[in-house]
Amino acid sequence: MNSEHEKNRQEPGVQPEETIEKSIRELEMEAMDEKKQQELLEKFDNESRVRTFTNRGMALFVKAFAIAVSLYHLYTAYFGTLVTLKHRSLHVAMILALAFVLYPAFKKSSRNRLAWYDAICSVLALSVTAYIFSDYLGIVHRAGVPNQLDLFFGVVLIFLVLESARRVTGWALPLMGVIFILYALFGRNMPGFFGHRGYSWTQIANHLFVSTDGVYGTAVGVASTYIFLFILFGAFMNKSGMGQFFNDIALAFAGHTKGGPAKVAVIASGFLGSINGAAVANVVTTGAFTIPLMKRTGYSADFSGAVEASASVGGQLLPPIMGAAAFIMAEVLGVQYRVIVMAAILPALLYYLGIMVQVQMRASKNGLEGLPKDQLPTIGEVMKERGHLLLPLIFLVYMLFFSGRTIIYSAFLTIVVTILVSMLRPATRMNFKDFLDALDAGARSSVPVALACAAVGPIVGVASITGFGLSMAYTIVSLGGTSLLFTLMFTMLTCIILGMGLPSIPAYLITATMAAPALVQLGIEPIVAHLFVFYFAMFANITPPVALASFAAAGISGGNAMRTGFESMKLSMAGFIVPYMFVYNKALLLQGTSLAEGIMVTITAIIGVVMLGSAAEGYFFARMPIPLRIVLFAAALMLISANMLQDVVGLAVIAVVLMLQWSKAKKEKHQEPISA
Repeated sequence: MNSEHEKNRQEPGVQPEETIEKSIRELEMEAMDEKKQQELLEKFDNESRVRTFTNRGMALFVKAFAIAVSLYHLYTAYFGTLVTLKHRSLHVAMILALAFVLYPAFKKSSRNRLAWYDAICSVLALSVTAYIFSDYLGIVHRAGVPNQLDLFFGVVLIFLVLESARRVTGWALPLMGVIFILYALFGRNMPGFFGHRGYSWTQIANHLFVSTDGVYGTAVGVASTYIFLFILFGAFMNKSGMGQFFNDIALAFAGHTKGGPAKVAVIASGFLGSINGAAVANVVTTGAFTIPLMKRTGYSADFSGAVEASASVGGQLLPPIMGAAAFIMAEVLGVQYRVIVMAAILPALLYYLGIMVQVQMRASKNGLEGLPKDQLPTIGEVMKERGHLLLPLIFLVYMLFFSGRTIIYSAFLTIVVTILVSMLRPATRMNFKDFLDALDAGARSSVPVALACAAVGPIVGVASITGFGLSMAYTIVSLGGTSLLFTLMFTMLTCIILGMGLPSIPAYLITATMAAPALVQLGIEPIVAHLFVFYFAMFANITPPVALASFAAAGISGGNAMRTGFESMKLSMAGFIVPYMFVYNKALLLQGTSLAEGIMVTITAIIGVVMLGSAAEGYFFARMPIPLRIVLFAAALMLISANMLQDVVGLAVIAVVLMLQWSKAKKEKHQEPISA
């Protein structure tokens, strides 16, 4: 065996148990080094470049304001929100005020004191909402015929949203917003079907200011209700020690198996990613522990980083929370939340199965061992100490699927249950300070998501009034011609390009506006089309040349950033194939299918994903030659469609390949003593 673990075993006087135990202790200490994590986050994630005030009074004021923001959203969750425009404008105003206080304008700006122009921007943000509250009926009655004050505050709002988005999410999203506004102004001069009748600045500003298709659109509506509450729920879960629980339970379940540390990374990052929806932050926090441990077990630096990146990105595909994207999708499609979750669950599990298969095959191929079982926590110990933290998640699933209550009320009650459940054990118990810290953290964590939802407003708003979305769909369909496969491929490329450098929610919203209609035009059901574009918008985070999650993972592992990106794509191969599978066979989404059909499509999909992973790694029972890998890959792809003949042929080819591999492994096993 060539693993580092095996090398350690061969060194005289060094016991593997001692080495691994020491490694785990050291890595836990490294994972607690918040300074290193923050530095890495700031390098790859604009959302983490926040001010830390040295003035105690200012720090307390900002914390008090953040707590007030969280308390407002809790209040509206229980007692009901204000009228739509008032509630959404107040939500945006509070988020904008926090953004300008927390995020400096430039990298060289002071990180410990507030600049005068940031204070002015915060006040302006609040003044926009003050104006809406003071003249609400007038604004509503003047819809379409704005006065000068309407235009002034509309321009102020658009500027503040785009500027704050630049600070928090980077240049990509605000630049797209500016380009779309310019397109609305000057698109009448464009040739072909991308041209439109043209709009004046007055029409555009008014549309983006008071319309529910503009800044205060659907995305902000969801952010101000569901998303904020679930981010707050995640803050309370984090404060009670849920992150530590996920790490410990993953170690207990999988740490001792072949390639155990990589499986730990997949399990822990998947659970955490589903709750927090922040791929890069998830890579850094979880990866600070799992990536070095994978390397010490024998995985390469590039592969270790890729495992963490692909698992963290996949969390946004994993129900029940899906990083809050499920709520946006449900609102856009006008369906119940549970419909999205039920459709997404099997593809997400197949995605993680694909990663697990490659991790297992890589470990078997290279002879990598797991961690000594006696040095790992047991499932019983972990469940006894922190297992009660699963109760809020179980309660949440019950409330969302079986109680008949609204999502907002369910989220509110789940936060209350989380606080109460944390009191059951001393290790997880929250005191009053922890409670306030969670409220503060929840508001701060919501700023990037809420701003992204507001900043996507100009893009979606312009696309709606100019018909750009339909023009884009026409272009994609034209490029694909009469071939569904080509149209899907062009849509995939469009989604990956549009999603580069963008947070997950605006990436989904933009691709849903511009790419999903192309698939709907071809007769694909809307939920299938939206899940398809959502998958590939998420994978922009691990697809070079702009693969922020992979680059952050490479920063921890010390590997090459581009190679880590391509390894992440390889590990996520199932994720690139599964969307095609559910387009060709919607039974994979458990939509309108019988139990027997659902079971059959699940079995063939599992076999196909396992074989894809084996072909990618070139191992099953024994190392696999390239020609056989190509044959196995092709056979696995035959299981994509709902064609029974293709399934039978594919399964037959797979059976022959596995028999050949089993025979080869048997021969190699008999030859080992001779070669020795």
